Amino acid sequence: MSEAQYDLVIIGSGPAGESAAMNAAKAGKKVAVVDLRHLVGGNCTHQGTIPSKALRHAVNQVMQFNRSPMFRHISEQKWLSYSQVRESAHRVIDKQVSMRARFYSRNGVDLYYGVASFIDPHTIKVDRSDDQADILSAHEIIVATGSRPYRPPEVDFSHSRLFDSDSILDSNETPRHLVIYGAGVIGSEYASIFNGLGCKVDLINPGDRLLAFMDDEISDGLSYHLRGHGVLVRHNEEFVSVDGFDDHIVLTLASGKKIKADAFMWANGRSGNTEKLNMDAAGLTANGRGQLEVDEFYRTSVPHIYAVGDVIGWPSLASAAYDQGRSASGVIVDNNTYRHINDVPTGIYTIPEISSVGKTERELTQAKVPYEVGKAYFKDTARAQITGEDVGMLKLLFHRDTLALLGIHCFGDQAAEILHIGQAIMAQKNGGNNIQYFIEHTFNYPTMAEAYRVAALNGLNRIF
Repeated sequence: MSEAQYDLVIIGSGPAGESAAMNAAKAGKKVAVVDLRHLVGGNCTHQGTIPSKALRHAVNQVMQFNRSPMFRHISEQKWLSYSQVRESAHRVIDKQVSMRARFYSRNGVDLYYGVASFIDPHTIKVDRSDDQADILSAHEIIVATGSRPYRPPEVDFSHSRLFDSDSILDSNETPRHLVIYGAGVIGSEYASIFNGLGCKVDLINPGDRLLAFMDDEISDGLSYHLRGHGVLVRHNEEFVSVDGFDDHIVLTLASGKKIKADAFMWANGRSGNTEKLNMDAAGLTANGRGQLEVDEFYRTSVPHIYAVGDVIGWPSLASAAYDQGRSASGVIVDNNTYRHINDVPTGIYTIPEISSVGKTERELTQAKVPYEVGKAYFKDTARAQITGEDVGMLKLLFHRDTLALLGIHCFGDQAAEILHIGQAIMAQKNGGNNIQYFIEHTFNYPTMAEAYRVAALNGLNRIF
C-alpha cells in the first residue's frame, strides 16, 4: 500500500476530469487522476461519444456511397456488417487514448488505475487490480465519474440478444430486426446507425414525440426522415417486459402490443456512477439517479469536494462536461477560468445530424416574445446540391424589433458545425447580436455557411 499527498485528486479521466486536471496542473497544482480503466478517456472515449460517433460516420459513408449516382457506374450497392464498422471506431479510440495519455504525461499529472472510494472527506482509496491499494490525500477533490445506462432489473442484460448502449458496442452480430426502447438522443442515434446498416428498426418512444426538448419543426423533420427510411416509430408506448430466446426476442408493451425481433436495445435513461465511491465516508448523498447536487460553482454539500460532468446530470454532454471540469478547477486555483455553464449547444448525431442553441419557437411563444423566423432549405443551396447532402434546413429565430438572434436550429449534414457560426454571433454584446450580420458580410460560395445569408434574408422579408 502506497500513500501520497496532492493538492487536487480527480476521480474520472473523461472530458470533465481531463480538463480539470490540465487546468489545475498548468496553474502549478500537484494533481492526481484516478480511473477505473487502465486507459484514460473515460466513458466518452470508450463507451459513449467517440465509439458511437465513429460508428455513425462509417455508416454514413456507406449510405453516401450507395445513394450516389456516380458510383452506380462502377459498383452495385455495398453493405457492411456491424462488426466491420466497429473496426473504424476502435481505431479512433486507440488514437484518442494515445493522444490523451500524452496530455497527462506532458503536464506532470499522476495517473492511478483502480476503483476509487472515500475513506474520509480528504482521502481516497484506490483498489488496484493486483489486490494492492493506493491511498491519496488531497486538499480538494473533484468527482467526474460520469454515467452509465440505466438498467431496469426486469431486463436480463446477460442475455446475448438484450443490450444497452454500452454492451451493444461489444456485439459482433448485425441484427436483421432491432427494437430500441427509448427515443431520446441515444435511441434516435442508434436507430439511424442500424437503419443505415440495412436493419429493420422499431423505435419505441414512451413520449408523444421524438426529442421533445428540441424545436418542434426539427423534431418533426427527424421523425419524417427516419420513417421515410423505414424506421417504424411508435409513440406513447410503455414497456412491460422483454423475453430473450435463442434466436429472437419478444417485447411486450402496456398497450397490448407484442413485437418479435432479432435483438433488443434499452436506451431509456442514465445513472450517475457513484455507487462505488463510499460517499457516506465523505458526507455525500446521491439522488435517486445516482447524481450529485452542486451549486453554481460545482461544489457539493461538502465545500472542498466538487462534481462535474454527467454525474451531476444536465446537460450530460461531453462538450459541457469539459467546460464544467475546467470551471470547477478554475474555482480551486482562482485563475479566472471559471464560468457557469448554462447555455450549451446541443449536437445530436442522427443521420442527418441535429444541432441547436437558444430558445425554441414553443418557448418564445409561451414567453410572449415577439419573434420572427428565417429559414434556408439545404436543397436550395449550391453546396448541398454538389455534395448530394440536400436533406435538412437552417432555422433562425430572432426578435422582430431588435433583430437579435434568439435561437438557432439546424437539421442536416454538418449541422453541429454549421451551428457554431450563428452561436458566435448570438454571443456578441452591445448590439453585435444582430441578424443583419449575415447579409452585411460576404460568405464563401458555395458553402453550407451560405445558408445563414439565405435564412437571414428570408426572415427579414417577413418584417414590416
